[in-house]
This record gives sequence, C-alpha cells and structure tokens, in this order.
Amino acid sequence: AEHRPWQLSGGMQQRVAIARALATSPQLLLMDEPFGALDEMTREHMQAELLRICAETGTSVVFVTHSIPEAVYLSDRVVVMSPRPGRITHVVDVELGTRRDLDTREDAAFFKKITEVREALRGLDVDLVGDDLPPATADR
Repeated sequence: AEHRPWQLSGGMQQRVAIARALATSPQLLLMDEPFGALDEMTREHMQAELLRICAETGTSVVFVTHSIPEAVYLSDRVVVMSPRPGRITHVVDVELGTRRDLDTREDAAFFKKITEVREALRGLDVDLVGDDLPPATADR
C-alpha cells in the first residue's frame, strides 16, 4: 500500500472499512451511516458494491441511515423508529426483487416504497399508500 489511511478518499476509506469487516466472513454486518459523508455518485457506487458483496457472500446487513431512498434501495425491509425513546413504529416490506441496479432508482415501485416509508415516519397510516396517492404535479 502506497498510502496511509488518512490519505485515502472517503470512498476508499469506506471500501477499506467494509473489506476489513468482511475479512472474517461474518454472517451479519452492522453498518451505521457508513455512506453519510460521501458525495452522491460515490454513495451510489458504494451501495451497488455492498449489494454485490452481500449477494456473493450471503452476508446479511443491518444498515442504519437517515436517507429514505438509501434505505429503500438497500433493503428487503425498512424498520422505522421513533426519535426518543427509540422504538420500532413501522416495518415496511420492500419488494423490489433481489436484483437492484440503476433502473431500480427510476422505477415507480421504488418511489412508491419511498413514499410509504416517508408516511410511516410522519406517523400516517401506511395502508393509504398506493393507488390513493394524488398524482404528482409540477406545483408541489
């Protein structure tokens, strides 16, 4: 290695941290806001890498994030918690299939799940999500 850890970019530091965590072949990987400080393009690349690695290794991940699109894109299930005390308030099943790619982020089902999680965060009845949503307009 030609560089010291502090000389690496944020994305490269995250790659090293994930590689280090996966070196012991864990069944479960705990990640707390690992991509929060990355720019959007690097974040999306790291999300794709994480999905690829998990598919190849069979590793499960508990991923903490404040980004709703990130939670939906990376998850089979999004667990919504209350602020204080931290209690589970909703569990939203994300049924986008196992293969996720750039097209997933543009799919109507992806946006529907983002809305469902957002409404769960607001404490609204998530059963209302779906066909009952008003159409999107440019005025909003």
